[in-house]
Amino acid sequence: MKKKKPEIRKKESGAPAAFDGARYLPLLLIFFAASGCSALIYEIVWYQLLQLVIGSTAISLGVLLATFMGGLCLGSLALPRILTRRKYHPLAVYASIELGIGICGILARIGIPLVDWIYVSAVGHGFPAMILRAIVCAICLLPPTILMGASLPAMARWLQSTPRGVSWLGLMYGANTVGAVFGCLLAGFYLLRVFDLATATYVAAGINGAVALASRFVAAETPSSTTETVSDQHIDSAGESQSTEASREQSETNWPIYLTIAISGTCALGAEVVWTRLLGLMLGATVYTFSIILAVFLIGLGMGSGAGSIVTRKVDSRAALGYSQLLLVAAIAWTAFMIARSLPYWPINPLLSSSAWYTFQIDLARVIWAILPATILWGASFPLALAAAASSDDDPGQLVGGIYAANTAGAILGALAFSMILIPWIGTQQCERVLIALSVASALILLGPYVWTRRAKGVAALLVASMLAAGFLVSSVSAVPQGLIAYGRRFMINYNRSQIMYVGEGLNSSIAISTWEDGALQFHVSGKVEASTEVYDMRLQRALGHMAALVHPNPKSVLVVGFGAGVTSGTFVTYPSIRRIIICEMEPLVPPTATRYFAAQNYDVMHDPRTQIVYDDARHFVLTTPEKFDVITSDPIHPWVKGSATLYSKEYFEMVRAHLNPSGVVTQWVPLYESDAETVKSEIATFFSVFPGGTVWANAVEGRGYDVYLLGQNVPTKIDVDQWQARLESRENARVMESLRNVGFNSAMDLLSTYAGQDSDLRPWLAGAEINSDSNLRLQYLAGLALNVSHEDAIFGQILGYRRFPSNVISGSEERLGILKRLMQTGTQ
Repeated sequence: MKKKKPEIRKKESGAPAAFDGARYLPLLLIFFAASGCSALIYEIVWYQLLQLVIGSTAISLGVLLATFMGGLCLGSLALPRILTRRKYHPLAVYASIELGIGICGILARIGIPLVDWIYVSAVGHGFPAMILRAIVCAICLLPPTILMGASLPAMARWLQSTPRGVSWLGLMYGANTVGAVFGCLLAGFYLLRVFDLATATYVAAGINGAVALASRFVAAETPSSTTETVSDQHIDSAGESQSTEASREQSETNWPIYLTIAISGTCALGAEVVWTRLLGLMLGATVYTFSIILAVFLIGLGMGSGAGSIVTRKVDSRAALGYSQLLLVAAIAWTAFMIARSLPYWPINPLLSSSAWYTFQIDLARVIWAILPATILWGASFPLALAAAASSDDDPGQLVGGIYAANTAGAILGALAFSMILIPWIGTQQCERVLIALSVASALILLGPYVWTRRAKGVAALLVASMLAAGFLVSSVSAVPQGLIAYGRRFMINYNRSQIMYVGEGLNSSIAISTWEDGALQFHVSGKVEASTEVYDMRLQRALGHMAALVHPNPKSVLVVGFGAGVTSGTFVTYPSIRRIIICEMEPLVPPTATRYFAAQNYDVMHDPRTQIVYDDARHFVLTTPEKFDVITSDPIHPWVKGSATLYSKEYFEMVRAHLNPSGVVTQWVPLYESDAETVKSEIATFFSVFPGGTVWANAVEGRGYDVYLLGQNVPTKIDVDQWQARLESRENARVMESLRNVGFNSAMDLLSTYAGQDSDLRPWLAGAEINSDSNLRLQYLAGLALNVSHEDAIFGQILGYRRFPSNVISGSEERLGILKRLMQTGTQ
């Protein structure tokens, strides 16, 4: 039996009465929640793709946020102007949009990785090439994000610009945000941790498809408007002209609302950039930390949007929007105070529990405590702006599209200005002051004319008092402790054990220089000690360079990934045969700062005439350079840091191998501390999958595990200990021998005694290890669960359990081989 459409009640006059769509509201909220879920899955997938194509830089984040918001802005503006209000059923349009998002999302997943290969010969490397890659990626992301922006205006046309209709729109926006929270957590904690980018994309596209089918079904069962009346269906030319004129007059009086919601968007995205950077220092910049921060941000927006939607029918929305901006002044100051003066001093030792899930609970509590008040107010601003600008004669699609476009346009400005200009220019402390000042300005823009037209003396007095309070709050914003920039999540453990000598906030990361209590210099990047003059660190940094240069019979060209303190790069300065040293570094602040403090240890490599520093992502330099090298050595940041796994992937190692000269050598650092066995196995197994026959070399501290490095070649590695000793004793290599002696290597045997294993011996231990690839970057998810683990000595013991003397690798006189075997045995006891 054919199903009947819902009955439309008749007025006494015989005209069709309003169709009440209230019973469909829960279903619409589910649609928008599902749409928000898929959107955030795409966003997280795209961010990972952009890190591969552009690099793990502020530009990647800026491109993602600007493109995402830019597409939303364009879509929200374009749909009401392209599609006639009464020609199409809004739910049918919404279904087509959702289907288009799913198709475009899959195409973006396929297309973005091709950018590298298409532009490999034409683009090259360096900052201009990075910008060009960013532009091409943005073009790839625009189609799906434009469709996302069109979804809310499309659905809005099923409603009317009445108080109830506007309230429903706010609830839909809130539902979309709630769904986004779920999508963020689903992608960050499950889909990408267990599966890969393709699976996550297909899940998001599947959600889009399901929403499209359900929306199409509802469209077939309902009229095209919840308020179809005769006057809606028959508008004469005079009435249309009067409506247009009224709309123009309304827009002229509503410009403060549009400007206020735009500034609100600027502050929201600017704050997200600033606070994510600071909280990333405090909690550890893992993929999970970023997911937690984003989820809490979205939770606040959703809560605020829901609350704002409820109160719009009970308050003066224009005044409430202005007051919300005043409250944001206090809320931003609250977050600034919490991040700088409270949270860092919570008595939390991250090493007390090795369980990542307990740590996540503490991190979630700290993030909620710090940023939730401000995010709730930003969330409430959207429905309040809708209600303040609404008129019963408005096209709901144009109303929503205009407010949404203004908000997202401001968000684009905030994302780009704060991430790429303001933070490296004036620092995070001044950025928070800018956020407070902008909120004050937006409140004045809205409430100033309100006071003038209504002669509201009470509001005027409130504004004056608020300005005085805002001035006090701006002046009281503190910078985060310098020790937090230096030690990050270990701040409470280490902050009183060193003297901070320098702090700088760069484009991509914050750096610090400190003197430890024993007098050692330390170099910090994003809350971690990345290099120091401690003997064990110097041994590792020098060994990475010397081992590779000595394995190669006559090295002439070197590529170093990451400047750090410059010690590894500086080892190559001591070799007279080397003619060219190229160093890839993403943060322009690092080389000059490190040189200022570590010039003695790195032989002032930055100013050596053979040195060239390239400020770009190392992956793209390796991919785009036509050069091949005798030595490539890599000492990247820890693999649990978001984005760093791209320098441990199989595809990256394949690029490295393709850019080695015959007999070329590659060395790669692998930390054992702040890691677990599964993470270390993944790193080593991935390297050996590209460099079969590779070897492992240890940097032990008093015989206990600390970190290791891997060595690989295009050809089987052969080391003659007698030839090595002869090279080291030659006059031309006097500086090389001196550099080794400075860190405790007095002979070739001393250096070779750090041998810890090789591919063929470690295969049973590595069986079943995850291979880290560009398609999943699984390593950062494994490593992110183990950053509070201290299993370095146990992991080292497991590796040594498979060690055999490498007769196939090391040869020489019986005397020296005997010495080497004794050193290997005593060095690990």
